[in-house]
Amino acid sequence: MAEHVIRLIWDAWRTRKKGAGAIAQRQRSRLADMVADARANSPLYRELYRDLPDRVESAEQLPVTDKKMLMERFDDWGTDRAVTLEAAEAFVEDPKRIGELFLDKYTLMTTSGTTGRRGIFVVDSHTMAVVTAMMLRWMGDWLSPSDFLKIIARRGRMAMVMATGGHFASAVAAARLKKRRGKQVEILSAHMPMTELVARLNHFQPALLAPYASMAAMLADEQEAGRLDIHPVLLALSAEGLPQEEYGRIARMFNAKVGNSYAASECMFMSAMCDQGWLHVNADWVAFEPVDADYLPVAPGEQSHTVLISNLANRVQPILRYDLGDSVLQRPDPCPCGNPLPAIRVQGRSADVLTFRTAGGNVRLPPLTLSQPIEAVCGVTLFQLAHTEPEKLQLRLQISSAANADAVWREAEAGLRGVLAEHGLEHVVVERGGEPPEQGRGGKFREVIPLSA
Repeated sequence: MAEHVIRLIWDAWRTRKKGAGAIAQRQRSRLADMVADARANSPLYRELYRDLPDRVESAEQLPVTDKKMLMERFDDWGTDRAVTLEAAEAFVEDPKRIGELFLDKYTLMTTSGTTGRRGIFVVDSHTMAVVTAMMLRWMGDWLSPSDFLKIIARRGRMAMVMATGGHFASAVAAARLKKRRGKQVEILSAHMPMTELVARLNHFQPALLAPYASMAAMLADEQEAGRLDIHPVLLALSAEGLPQEEYGRIARMFNAKVGNSYAASECMFMSAMCDQGWLHVNADWVAFEPVDADYLPVAPGEQSHTVLISNLANRVQPILRYDLGDSVLQRPDPCPCGNPLPAIRVQGRSADVLTFRTAGGNVRLPPLTLSQPIEAVCGVTLFQLAHTEPEKLQLRLQISSAANADAVWREAEAGLRGVLAEHGLEHVVVERGGEPPEQGRGGKFREVIPLSA
């Protein structure tokens, strides 16, 4: 594994050094190989690609896929016939297996993503090696040699703040990291009350802090107020985007470097932020297409309706010309940082923190804290939580026809009320929505809608 990662890092460095032409060539070659393998070994892709040329080097030649299609054809999607929905769901239902290998060789994770529909994604060991290589490349971009020495001097203590209790990508990564590094890694739930989270971080004093972006903004508030007193060398953010000025504020509050990555369970190594505030897409490993509502290309400098991605590493469950659902803006000129990889900003993943008033002051909850207990309920195929009044939430559910709708609602409501109670918000009313989740103007379903939206 280590030798494989080193080779991947060397190849990525050499390709980027040669410039945009070499990056594009590497993408074409990997795409052709990926399409050929998918066509040969996946019944679904064999069907989708039956009329395509023998060799495909451009993602634009491929039909569009999405989470709904792939999940509905799960057993036909994979290239390993042992990867079945029945086996995957049995694995997912066991929380004790978070971080373990699925079928003794694959990494499995779940997500609802920005659409609210649960997805189950299986990735192979080669993909995990690419993830490791890209993360090390990002660290090299974000940190100076003196920063690395500071981290080493503090024994690399790392705190991860994330959704827990499920096979989420971050939880799987944390479980494996904890197993390898033991007490040097502190795993903290994004759902715990802020007072407890602050106390745990003050005690642990991490050199590296890896929270969701919205949680980082909230922790910066605590640091500014003096309740939190930690001095990390790097905050590695993930999950949601923030207004551009927030990254600078977080860096100032902690006197630390701030790195941000934009990725998804469908492609965990998609991009990372440079010192100019732009996200650079790893185009040697992912074909990334900003498109309009008809899936036609949009010019750099224009905001896209959505983005199509092709993961060029994972062969067990190929993700090819997949509608990710996010609106992006690609920079039309070279980035001043000098990185030749395409530079983008994400317009459709802003962090929607919900704020509730209490006698003791405002309580702010990031969207993942509220969505996680709903996402965990079997039978929910789509959900949306709207903050309709200062002390009222409306939960809209789309429920599988095979499930008992009332039982699903009661379980989802109980999970949500449990989270609210943990934060002293028992007074907040949870209302059952009479209508299914509402589609936004951009064609997406937002999981959590704040009061001001």
